[in-house]
Amino acid sequence: MKLAICTDVFADLSYTDMLDRVKSLGIDAVEMTAGGWGARKHCNTAELLGDEEKRSAFLEELRKRDMRISALNTSCNPLWPSETGEEYKRSMYDCAKLAGLLGVKKIVAMAGLPAGNETDTTPNWITSTVSWPDFMAPAYEYQWKVTIAFWKEFTSYCKSVGVEQIAIEEFPGTMVWSAETLLKLRNATDPMLGINLDPSHMMILGADPIAAARALKGCIFHVHGKDARIERGIADVNGLPEPRPVTESADRVWNYVAVGCGKDLQWWKEFFSVVHMMGYDGDVSLEMEDLTMTVEAGVRTSVDALRQTISQ
Repeated sequence: MKLAICTDVFADLSYTDMLDRVKSLGIDAVEMTAGGWGARKHCNTAELLGDEEKRSAFLEELRKRDMRISALNTSCNPLWPSETGEEYKRSMYDCAKLAGLLGVKKIVAMAGLPAGNETDTTPNWITSTVSWPDFMAPAYEYQWKVTIAFWKEFTSYCKSVGVEQIAIEEFPGTMVWSAETLLKLRNATDPMLGINLDPSHMMILGADPIAAARALKGCIFHVHGKDARIERGIADVNGLPEPRPVTESADRVWNYVAVGCGKDLQWWKEFFSVVHMMGYDGDVSLEMEDLTMTVEAGVRTSVDALRQTISQ
């Protein structure tokens, strides 16, 4: 495995300054947002789609630094029945098209979350259908119908433009939030769908990312190096669901933290060992979203931890 980084953490830097900053960390691969709700500061999708010379210049900056694109990221909710949802959907198609033109074979995305029926406009994350089967179960079935239809169409398009892998990030509040839901979508659509295994999202739901990696053998297409911490005392009182904004770190049940500040390095060594054993030997892309420390401290802490634990 090799270390990469999600570049939105350096959104205040220009494209070339970002590349120099990443290179100074000893990292040669970048994951950039090119669609969805990401910052998209380093990859102007519309501009690059419309100008071959600008695409060539864009790639040349990577080549002269001996760097590469790990993946283009287009995470968002394309299934939201609204104009914003339609914009997200268009941005995903644009991201896939750009990936093909740049020779990038992998994109990272999220499954999305529909509303509860044909006339609803509010996405609904349904986590239990047992207690109210008369209306919750039909809504859940409807959501899967919508989700599967979208992904059948989108995977077909991705193939047509040269994308070979779509790594779905399992994210709470979307239709794919676990190993089982990823496999359900993959089995209903296309094997070009796999998982972007982000262990932090499983941690905050009480799942074991190491066990999940075993269940996802052959389906791991991408890995995010990202940690989370269940906050002592608060979770014991309130459980794991957390509606507070991520900026209210001191009062939350859980927080995204720099790698090694949630799980210890022994855990991370086992995680990467199992991921490698399950057949994955690609990039581990650091996604630094720790709001409990400075960006500089979070990046350096995470890079140091990942260098000590990644199975190379």
